[in-house]
Amino acid sequence: MPKIYNRANIAFIHDVFMASISFILALYLRLGNDVLESYAVRELIFGTTLFTAIAAIVFRSLKMYRGVWQYASLNDLINITKSTSLVILVFVVISFVNNRLEDLPRSLPFINWFVLMALLGGPRFLYRLFKDQNIDLRYENNAHKRIPILLVGAGDSADLFIRDLARGDSNYRVCGIISGTNERVGRNIQGVEILGTTDEIPIIFNDLTRLGQKPQRLVITSERVEKHDLEALLTVADSLGMTLARLPSLTDFKKSLTGSNEINIKPIDVEDLLGRPQTSLDSREMRDLITKRRVLITGAGGSIGSELVRQIANYFPSEIILVENSEFNLYTIDMELSNKNPNVARHALIGDVRDRQRVFQIFEKYKPELVFHAAALKHVPMVEFNMFEGMFTNVIGTKNVADAANKALVSTFVQISTDKAVNPSNIMGASKRIAESYCQALDLERGLNTTRFITVRFGNVLGSAGSVVALFRDQISNGGPVTVTDPKMKRYFMTVREAVELVLAASALGTTQPNQVGKIFVLEMGKPVLIQSLAEQMIRLAGHSPNKDIKIIHTGLRPGEKLFEEMFHDGEKLVETSQSGVMLAAPRVVDLEDIILQIDKINKTIITNDWKSLIKIIHSLVPEYNPPS
Repeated sequence: MPKIYNRANIAFIHDVFMASISFILALYLRLGNDVLESYAVRELIFGTTLFTAIAAIVFRSLKMYRGVWQYASLNDLINITKSTSLVILVFVVISFVNNRLEDLPRSLPFINWFVLMALLGGPRFLYRLFKDQNIDLRYENNAHKRIPILLVGAGDSADLFIRDLARGDSNYRVCGIISGTNERVGRNIQGVEILGTTDEIPIIFNDLTRLGQKPQRLVITSERVEKHDLEALLTVADSLGMTLARLPSLTDFKKSLTGSNEINIKPIDVEDLLGRPQTSLDSREMRDLITKRRVLITGAGGSIGSELVRQIANYFPSEIILVENSEFNLYTIDMELSNKNPNVARHALIGDVRDRQRVFQIFEKYKPELVFHAAALKHVPMVEFNMFEGMFTNVIGTKNVADAANKALVSTFVQISTDKAVNPSNIMGASKRIAESYCQALDLERGLNTTRFITVRFGNVLGSAGSVVALFRDQISNGGPVTVTDPKMKRYFMTVREAVELVLAASALGTTQPNQVGKIFVLEMGKPVLIQSLAEQMIRLAGHSPNKDIKIIHTGLRPGEKLFEEMFHDGEKLVETSQSGVMLAAPRVVDLEDIILQIDKINKTIITNDWKSLIKIIHSLVPEYNPPS
């Protein structure tokens, strides 16, 4: 027997059995213990068999087994009422023709109707109550909805969405459900039929179009969808002229500003398409690290810095010290923190990490126990054209903060680095590699009671200021063209949440595992993403056709750019950690005295604007630095 019908057949057997029980129970309720005295066993068996056979035929004919018990609603109760009434009616007619109801009490059909209703409906709604402690007895009628849509996913979110549609004046009309498997195909949720699997979407689309119900949108109801599945759905939706969207999380259904229960369907974000399953890290160790401690964050108003502030505030630090050189960015994150975490003591300080005296004053006054150094200049072409400013912020600024942390006996200092520090071809990457080297050297030279220096390295952060995603969104909103430097360019991507969780997890690991001194924490980021494909996906997500509605043009590599970024040096040995998804790298180490001397020379080249000497020093500290000729 095909697997698709297994659960439906179980429900059918249940109902037929309940029908036979209902006939005997109804006789007992009417006659009590006199049942066997009033009827011969043969007559009782004949009546029960006849009633059961009629019930089986009616139940199958009225398609009672297309509904999913877990989502039982008033639609199902109406179907049960129709089926029960028809069974009783047919049984009465046949019994009247057979013996004019001479052998049956006149009240038996009425009693049997109530008994059968209870035996059929009761288990369904008890099961629903057991599954989600909620029974919704509203009748779903989507006739007045305007925009026909297909739901992808035959689960809780689909049920909630359809029931929510019935409550308000939504513009959507669900014309069918697509399931990920064959198991529920042919059944229904809240009266909406599960038409097929994702592989059959084109066929379903064409069938609905012929019936005058052409879907305009494909809506994903599941919160967890793999990247390759999203890409496939985007491709099929685009080929059929549908837009792709998804529902918010179950806790995110909300009323619109007008007060109607308009459901906030949202578009698929590029983050959904690019994302690996996001690495889930151990929050218990992070909480132990942060709770009741004074935490300082440099670059607190930036993309990474502000997310650090948000996550750290949730772990109940005793104080948060926000250091930022942009007044507006500092004001923004300070106001957000005051609104969301008003009980966390905070200090919003304007300060530039390049100002050594200001940095030391801050550390001396506020005495932080944990430091997260996120302040940096990171835009590759911008730093390439302003190399002294880049070296000043990324190298001298890092040394200032690290030295202040060392003097203040900070427990843990976390340096946030980038994949561009690996075999760098630009000043930004080289400056971050020098900063890594300085923190490594400090970590290896530390005494028993001095600061632990931890370095964290990751790739491009989706949605961060100046990221390619933000650039593409602006270009698409302006009608194009979308600029891709080279069709072969690839990059690693991660979400802001992942990046910050990595920072926090690395901090926790570094403080609890002293054998990892001088190493660099790296997140496993899956496969790099082709930027050309990213641009095409974003254009499709905006409802356009690549190179038809919006052009993609190739501009060539910009100064300092590489086609491929790397997460590790060739000579780095990778070591697994106790945290799944987090690796350790052990790059070449520079002697502390030597790197201090070289950084002092860098500072002099900045003052004298001597770029030839600066390039020479960079090559000595980062031999793998290979700028384009």
